[in-house]
Parts: sequence; structure tokens; C-alpha cells
Amino acid sequence: MSTLVLLLITGLGLGALYFLVAAGLSLIWGLMRVLNFAHGAFFTVAGYAGFFTSAALSGTSPWLQWLAGLVVATLTGGLFAALTEIGLIQPLYRRPVGQVLVTVGLALATLALVEGTFGSDPRQVALPAWLMATSNVLGAAIPNTRFAVLLIALLVLAGLLFFLRRTRYGLIIRAGVENRAMVSALGIDVQRAFTLVFTIGGLAAGLAGFLGATYYGTIDPSRGTSMLISAFIVVVIGGLGSITGSAIAAVIVGLLQQFLNFYAAAGVGDFAVVLLLAAVLLLRPGGLMGGSSS
Repeated sequence: MSTLVLLLITGLGLGALYFLVAAGLSLIWGLMRVLNFAHGAFFTVAGYAGFFTSAALSGTSPWLQWLAGLVVATLTGGLFAALTEIGLIQPLYRRPVGQVLVTVGLALATLALVEGTFGSDPRQVALPAWLMATSNVLGAAIPNTRFAVLLIALLVLAGLLFFLRRTRYGLIIRAGVENRAMVSALGIDVQRAFTLVFTIGGLAAGLAGFLGATYYGTIDPSRGTSMLISAFIVVVIGGLGSITGSAIAAVIVGLLQQFLNFYAAAGVGDFAVVLLLAAVLLLRPGGLMGGSSS
């Protein structure tokens, strides 16, 4: 029973991490039809920004270090995303191949720069005592980092759904997902909405970058790439443009990986996720909630 509970909560925590990365990808594709392969770079750069901010405050309260790192990482992800959209994506909105090439190039260049500057070895992240501890749930010792990531992901999901459904720009984004030409014809500045969506996606990726370091206990340059691959799978399974679909798919993927990798063999869970992706593409190409913008 304790093993089942441990795998369940750990899988939910991993799914929460996937969701934070996938949510930005889903938003960006839903409105802008941009496959942003640089999203993993936002994750990586923001994670390192948070790590060094936390390290710079060494000697102060551990919670202050962690929270400062979290805030700086989130803002760094948003800033990086906004600059990318303004400087690289805006000139290429009518050139999808150019978008793919420039975002892949940015991702590769960023990874090389981070590795060249900081090395490829994992770095240990300093965490408050509570985050390094465990809590007993039905006999299972659950790392508190899982609860922290899960709680923050739920808050982000609620915030995104409120933004999309209850705010002016959220309604513009949802309308743009359905019919971008109509929104532009009404005189609405869709370009500003594009930049806002890209920035929100970057904020979520930046938040995930530092939470990923919290979840695993270390940070390294390659984790952004692996998270990007998982996030793309989540977005496709959930339905491109659907935040709720991404949340559901992230939970499914996280649980599949945890349970099958433990009960079958290492790697079986990852293979099962690929099979699930193939099944969704064959049976429901639009994803679990394809066509929904929230």
C-alpha cells in the first residue's frame, strides 16, 4: 500500500512539472500556431537564474533563498520568452519553417552556451529543511517537494483558467484560437496578445525550471531538453491549445511513467507513453480535448 501511495503522489508531482512546461507550449500553439522548440531553453536559463539567485543569498533564511530563486526564475523565463517573440518570432509569423529553424537554433545555442559557461555536471540546489524532509501518507514517506510542485501547478492551472475565461485578454486569446482573422478584423491588437501569450508561456517555463531543480534536487543543462520532449507529448495527447487537456494528459503521462517504470522495468513507462501518443494520433488526432482553448 505504501509503495502504491508513493508512486501515485510522485507520479502526480511529475505530471505537475510536465504541465507547467506544457501549458506554455499549448497556449503558444493555440493562438499563434508557433511550435516553439526554444521552450526548453526558457526552462534551462530560468532554472540557472533561480539557482544562482538562491546561491547569492546564502547565509540568509533558506525560505528566502528558495522563494527569491523561484521568483527570479519565473521572471527570467517570461523576459526570455518576450525577447524571443519580439526579436525572432515576429518577423517569421508567415514563415512556419523559419520559426522551427530559429527556435531550434536558439535552443541549441542556449544549451551550448550554458554548458560552456557552467559545465554539464549537475549542481546541488539548496532547499529549506521542510522541502528536504518527507511526510508520512498512509505509511509512505513522500518527499515534500512533490507536494510543493503539485500545489503550485494547481494554482497555475486555476490562474490560467481564470485568465482565459474571465479577463479581457483571456477572451481575446480564446477568440483568437477559434478565428484569428475575425479578431483582427474587429480592430483588436492581436500582436500584443501574441507577445502576452508568449510571455505567459515563458513565465510558466521559468517557474517549472526552478521547480524542476527543487523536484530533482539538482540542476543541469540537459534537463530542459528532456522536459521539452515530454511536454510536447503531453500537449499532443491533451489537445493542442487546451490547457485543461494538457493538465489531464500530464497526469496520465506522469502516472504511466512512475508505475510502469517501477512495476515493469526501467524505460517501459517511457515506451508506454510513446505508444499512448501513437494511439491518440491514430484514434483521436485532435487530442483528448482538441478544439478547446481552455
